[in-house]
Amino acid sequence: MKIKAVLDALERFAPLPLQEGFDNAGLQVGLTEAEVSGALLCLDVTEAIVDEAIAEGCNLIVAHHPLIFHKLARIAGEDYVQRTVAKAIKSDITIVAMHTNLDEAEGGVNYKIAQKIGLERVKFLGAVKEVTVSNPSPAKVVRGGVAIMGELPKPMDAETFVRLLKQRFGVACVQANELLSRKIKRVALCGGAGAEFKDLAVEADADAFVTGEIRYHEFFGYEQVIQLCAIGHYQSERFTMEIFREIIEQDCPTVRCVMTKQCTNPIHYL
Repeated sequence: MKIKAVLDALERFAPLPLQEGFDNAGLQVGLTEAEVSGALLCLDVTEAIVDEAIAEGCNLIVAHHPLIFHKLARIAGEDYVQRTVAKAIKSDITIVAMHTNLDEAEGGVNYKIAQKIGLERVKFLGAVKEVTVSNPSPAKVVRGGVAIMGELPKPMDAETFVRLLKQRFGVACVQANELLSRKIKRVALCGGAGAEFKDLAVEADADAFVTGEIRYHEFFGYEQVIQLCAIGHYQSERFTMEIFREIIEQDCPTVRCVMTKQCTNPIHYL
């Protein structure tokens, strides 16, 4: 099976038109007509990830975060992006990224976070996008949105909810504002850097908003309005590899998938 077939399967699940304007999802490095020897699944692409792909015999890397966000004026080994691109090209490794298109797609990253929390009756928060995918046939409509909201099976107090997040996402700490005095039932969320959507959560009458990161001043003014919880950018998206594996195993069952053994989180908690 060619690499292109894997890329087509990923983009059929999360079409590129769903991505945000700042993004650069899709093919990053390499050619797609080669036969795929294996797919290494990861969150970030680094030189060490390319080394792992070589060691595992994988000529395809499927990542969440794009390696290349901006145009490269040259490839001269001046930073980790240039070095990683050069190593991938030299090793005939193709790199693709499914970023905000996968965040926003129905069943994508945000839905995976909701699944890990245990939310029910999940729906999009705010405007809903629709993209028609016609290749391969039959055509289908893929829905997407910047954030989602669902309900916990049973209401719980804020402290219990924070402990739940720590346990489900394997985090040492959760950044939170003042603990909400009322029970938490309706939970809105956006993986990664989703703090800008917290007001959507307030407007939707959510009790809590979960995202990867919230800046200091963004916590002010929400005391006893909504429970804000930042669980870490990497931690909020760490299960993205499971989505990649599910898509590839369903649509490209002959392709060998390898989940990276590396933690690429650049932030260390001491």
